[in-house]
Amino acid sequence: MNIWIAIGVTALGCYAVKLAGLLVPASAVERPLVRRLAALLPVALLAALTAQQTFADGHALVLDARAAGLGAAAVALVLRAPFLLVVAAAVVVTAGVRAIGG
Repeated sequence: MNIWIAIGVTALGCYAVKLAGLLVPASAVERPLVRRLAALLPVALLAALTAQQTFADGHALVLDARAAGLGAAAVALVLRAPFLLVVAAAVVVTAGVRAIGG
């Protein structure tokens, strides 16, 4: 398959999804249930992506330095640390565990 055909199909698909979103009536979007779901969906997707990237390696479940970094980030979040400190804690702990061979 030619790469330009794949790019064109992808562009048309993105346009169709955007158009479908614009065609939804405002009354359907302003319902309380839809608003709640729209607010929670990005958080759920980000949590699923984080879990998949942390605990999966291909088709295998792994527990390595990434899990320790995620744990450090979780502790920093519980302690209400600023976002940059949360990321720094995760990076330092992950690098430290990998450096000692974990």
